Amino acid sequence: MPKLKTNRAAAKRFKFTKNNKIKRKSMNTRHILTKKGPKRRRRLRGLTLVNNSDWKSIVRLMPYGVR
Repeated sequence: MPKLKTNRAAAKRFKFTKNNKIKRKSMNTRHILTKKGPKRRRRLRGLTLVNNSDWKSIVRLMPYGVR
């Protein structure tokens, strides 16, 4: 059986945690930040976890990311 290819776009966007949860960057942080308040910008700064309903589709894109 041949090796499975990792989707490179997904590999750049997502990281797996130790417990196989998936981290991602928050959306709405690229531009038009002047109208967003400082509290909102601080909250968007960190990483968030991917929803459980999307987990399976991301794992399909990254077959070697799961431990």
